[in-house]
Amino acid sequence: MKKDTDIKSNIGKLSGAALSTVGRGVLSPSGAAPSPAPARHVPARGRSRVGESLMRIVFTVAALASILCVLLICLFLLVRGVPTIGVIGPLKFLTGTVWKPGSDIYGVAPMIIGSIYVTAGAVVTGVPIGLLTAVFMAKFCPQGLHRLFSPAVALLAGIPSVVYGFFGLVVLVPAIRDFMRHVGIDGSGKSVVTASLLLGMMILPTIISVSEAAIRAVPDSYYEGALALGATHERAVFFAVLPAAKSGILAAVILGVGRSIGETMAVIMVAGNQALIPEGLKGLFKGVRTLTANIVLEMGYSADMHRKALIATAVVLFVFILIINLLFSAMKSRQPV
Repeated sequence: MKKDTDIKSNIGKLSGAALSTVGRGVLSPSGAAPSPAPARHVPARGRSRVGESLMRIVFTVAALASILCVLLICLFLLVRGVPTIGVIGPLKFLTGTVWKPGSDIYGVAPMIIGSIYVTAGAVVTGVPIGLLTAVFMAKFCPQGLHRLFSPAVALLAGIPSVVYGFFGLVVLVPAIRDFMRHVGIDGSGKSVVTASLLLGMMILPTIISVSEAAIRAVPDSYYEGALALGATHERAVFFAVLPAAKSGILAAVILGVGRSIGETMAVIMVAGNQALIPEGLKGLFKGVRTLTANIVLEMGYSADMHRKALIATAVVLFVFILIINLLFSAMKSRQPV
């Protein structure tokens, strides 16, 4: 009897505990756990929306400022330069071979040809070296050596143009002059070849850094797939990875061309600054004047029609760069995906 009494007492205690638990809301009468109480909503959404709206406004203003700068430059060149070309005569201005401001004769053909020669020479000398250096640093360079090369390339990009000009004046000009004497050509050493070599050096950092980034961006599956098909390391890099990185490499070449066309100070110091059209192979070892050098050399003392003609020269330079960018864009769009 005592045992039965203890069992009933325990059952009563358990029932009382269950009922008290239900009363506190821990268990529902059906035995299932009740739904939790709704959490208080912190009003942080409003602050987030305000921040997003503010940053959207900042980004929009920055984009509009960039577009406004380009439009203002174009407007200035069109308003101040195009009428001057009309006064001089488009054909006479663009194809004239004589530049004599004192006689009101303005022909920019020698400067156009000089810019093309110097830019083409810089591309011929700088692009192959820069591209091969980028391939080496991306796929062949040991990690320890890469830690040395990468800061060196960045340092080349940070050297001022006038320092490059002094290097060309002290090192390249005497070397080219000695070479010219050995082959029987007279000259001071300031020439198209000298300016091309110097500009080829100056565009190396741009081509190396952009091309290396493009090569590293190619998925590893291209390289691994070429190896799986039996290609060597070199063939996998040059025939699988490089074609996949053509878009980025072309962008590097465009940036290098833009740098070489727009360079002024270094070119002035080594190009000779003669408003003459190079003739023949020997003409490459003669002095030449580019569009940018023509503007910088004469803008300080120009006035009236002379100043307007220099602004018109800037219009020609602007159109020249625009045509080159459009040609590269057309080449890029015609590449198979």
